[in-house]
Formats: sequence, C-alpha cells, structure tokens
Amino acid sequence: MNTSSRGKDTTATTQLSSQRKIPSMCQHQPPCPTAESADRESARLVAHHPEQGWSLLCNGVLLFEDTGELLPDGQIIAPHRPQGSEHVMTAA
Repeated sequence: MNTSSRGKDTTATTQLSSQRKIPSMCQHQPPCPTAESADRESARLVAHHPEQGWSLLCNGVLLFEDTGELLPDGQIIAPHRPQGSEHVMTAA
C-alpha cells in the first residue's frame, strides 16, 4: 500500500473523461434549444458584440456575423448563408 507521510492511501485513481460536462446557461422558461439542436440559432442572446462580429447565445453557441458558429464542445459550423444573398437589399 502506498501511503503519504500523513498515512493517507494515495493509490486510489480517478477516472477522467476527455469530454468535459458543459453546464446549461439557460435558466429561463421555456428553455432555449440545446447547442446540438438544429434550431440552436433561435436561443436568446446573452452577449452581443456587432463591432467584433459575434454573439453569445444562451445555449453556449458563439454565432458569428458570417453565419459561422462555434459550439460549446469546440465543434465548428461553417458559414451557411442562403444562396443568392448577394442580391438582398436592406431598407434605408
């Protein structure tokens, strides 16, 4: 038995997971869609920084101005603008 100078057993091992548990940021009702949901972009805004080109959604998704996304688990979603968006005009 491996013991320290204080007599505690130090041979016990702990199991570590390569995936960390990400707590839900959503505390309101009804809850926002999860980051894994297809409609994840409909979650509420937590932080909005248009001058920097990104927004943080309640489900932990970072949504970028170019429609790209960074999910809480590190997965990258490529920009997905609708086809033909170069012809869309905004009101003055």
